[in-house]
Amino acid sequence: MIVAVQPLAGFDKLLHYRVPEELRADLRPGSLVRIPISHRQHIGLVLALDVTPDVPLAKLKALTSVVQEFPALTPDLIELARWMHTYYAARMESVLETMIPTAVRSGARLKHDKYLSVARQLTAVEETALAARAPKGAKLFAFLRQQFKPVKKSLVLSRLDITAAVATALLKHGYLREELRHVERVAYSDNWAEGEAVVALPPQLNPEQASVVESIGKSLAGGKFAVHLLNGVTGSGKTEVYLRAVESVLAAGGSAIYLVPEVALTPQTVARLRGRFEAAGQQTVVWHSHLSEGERLDGWVALASGRARVVVGARSAIFAPVPNLRLIVVDEEHEPAYKQDETPRYHGRDVAVYRAKLAKAVCVLGSATPSLESVANVRAGKYQLERLTKRVDDKKLPDILVVDMRIEVMRQRGMVTLSRQLVDHMHQRFERREQTILFLNRRGYSSSMLCRKCGHVEECPHCSVTMTYHRADETLKCHLCGQQHGAPVVCPSCASPEIRWRGLGTQRVEEAVRRVLPRARIERVDADTMSKKHRFREILGDFRAGKIDVLIGTQMIGKGLDFPNVTLVGLVDADLSMHVPDFRANERTFQLIVQVAGRAGRGDRAGEVVVQTFTPQSDAIQFAKRADFDGFVEGELTMRKNFAYPPYRHLIHHQFRGLNPEKIVFFAEHWKKQVEATLGDIVEIRGPSAAPIEKVKDEYRYQIWYFTTRTAHVVAELVKLQAAYKWPTGVSQVLDVDPMSLV
Repeated sequence: MIVAVQPLAGFDKLLHYRVPEELRADLRPGSLVRIPISHRQHIGLVLALDVTPDVPLAKLKALTSVVQEFPALTPDLIELARWMHTYYAARMESVLETMIPTAVRSGARLKHDKYLSVARQLTAVEETALAARAPKGAKLFAFLRQQFKPVKKSLVLSRLDITAAVATALLKHGYLREELRHVERVAYSDNWAEGEAVVALPPQLNPEQASVVESIGKSLAGGKFAVHLLNGVTGSGKTEVYLRAVESVLAAGGSAIYLVPEVALTPQTVARLRGRFEAAGQQTVVWHSHLSEGERLDGWVALASGRARVVVGARSAIFAPVPNLRLIVVDEEHEPAYKQDETPRYHGRDVAVYRAKLAKAVCVLGSATPSLESVANVRAGKYQLERLTKRVDDKKLPDILVVDMRIEVMRQRGMVTLSRQLVDHMHQRFERREQTILFLNRRGYSSSMLCRKCGHVEECPHCSVTMTYHRADETLKCHLCGQQHGAPVVCPSCASPEIRWRGLGTQRVEEAVRRVLPRARIERVDADTMSKKHRFREILGDFRAGKIDVLIGTQMIGKGLDFPNVTLVGLVDADLSMHVPDFRANERTFQLIVQVAGRAGRGDRAGEVVVQTFTPQSDAIQFAKRADFDGFVEGELTMRKNFAYPPYRHLIHHQFRGLNPEKIVFFAEHWKKQVEATLGDIVEIRGPSAAPIEKVKDEYRYQIWYFTTRTAHVVAELVKLQAAYKWPTGVSQVLDVDPMSLV
């Protein structure tokens, strides 16, 4: 038997190998194998069996061994890898390494513990002899004889203060029996998960939910590929719809993948799935990059073996090797977090749709604020639209109060962190023992430091951004490269003491809240405070239990979380996402306001939202205030169509990096001419131009944009040109298909 193997050895070339007779029974497409290359052993993935070799049979080397008992990739995942390789212009090796966890590729083994038990009863003579010859052995035997089941070896030896040599001697004489037991490392099975538990009894569906469940159920019963876009207002019970769909898939013997955009949202979702399905004996596996290698390995084995048929996690969970995949749920499908910013630069939502197509499964995309790309696919007839227009139990959507910060600045004669309206509402909530969430998507105390005398601004020496002031430790930090130093007391340029912080950060908001609510229990959630493992889950547990009055945070708390006692949400600066050089800025701002506002009023009490902005007249804020998704979509799609932006054309981003900006521009211009000569009218090219953040980590960045309706063809031609082009030393470049950020 001859097989085609993709090596994971630093080069993109398919190799052929002979299969020894003893390995043939264990070999399937998708199996990980050890292969000889030159004089070293490497890991490779079998892509095809019984192929025609490209060299004489006598020259073929043989596979060394099979790494894992189960194939690392299912047949649909192998096809998905090929598609990602071509569509996202990524090396096949990098795609496979993204799909297969490191612990699986390295051939790591499952964890086992040793257990001891009595092998046979001893006669009186044997017991007397054992006690005389080995008193500690007799002590161990006597203890184990009293146990009703095998005891963990390390535990009993520690408790009796006996060495392993004593147990070894008893095993050698046949007095004891030793057995290995698999210890499964289950993610989120610790004490922090207790506060996230939910009832296993399903709630009764309202008419809208029942209609959506029936529609999705028909697609599942049909056994064909289908995509449903579930547009439901915040708190409308989308999660229950997902759970019913998963339930029907499990009942039919299928498997399901449940994606969430952020790792932070996983604990709550895991609790809901486990609370529903584990009572019926269905294991739910957690899958994301923050797990330990042991947890990922055990989860992977549970899925690959078919022992578990439900997986929940962030975007990488789409590569879980589940057998008989019937359903993929993509919750909060609009989130840019589904886009990977490293090679391969795939979008988890789009990959989910394509995998569902390959597996002939159903894909459910859900959001209160769907992306315009998904809305366009509904209008094109590719997706089926489902609507949930009301909150469960007819709870009222929160009232949104827009505060014009221009008036606040004039009234208070200076920059304002918290408006008078927001402070008054916070006092009311605190007196009523209700909870408040304050959202600001910028960590630190202040966004910059400015000298009021000479205008000097503290900038990062390695990046084209200002340094962020962190008051907690009196440092200036660059959030792009990590550069930091102490905050200056006087201006480095003119030695004036008039150097001050400017702008807002979560630390400054926390300080302001402590000033106006000195008796309140306050916690801040951002990248600076969440470095400790489980800290985020601990805070969410305390917040749910009512131990925290005000929660201040960045995007980590901006979506998906459900806290019934939260009746006030404040967006401290709604303009942050609006005034950026990105055609999606309005869409992101609208989504942000609606999603953050949705955290309020999810319990029995009505909710309110205070939005602080210097541009209250903007479309995004006005449509969000009225919760008018359809109105916003119409206006935004009209603008996109007029400018031929996505979703009406695809974008391909080509970035050039290097230490010498003149050299980068020269080669980018030369490259552009070659692309124009090759692709002609099927692509519109803009650039090269400096990136909005021109320098990061001492590298200058210039970019070219390709606009096209024929993405696959253009990407293929660009890859061919890249391979033939003589790239100079000191200039690196990367393609990003369907980018989610223009910065």
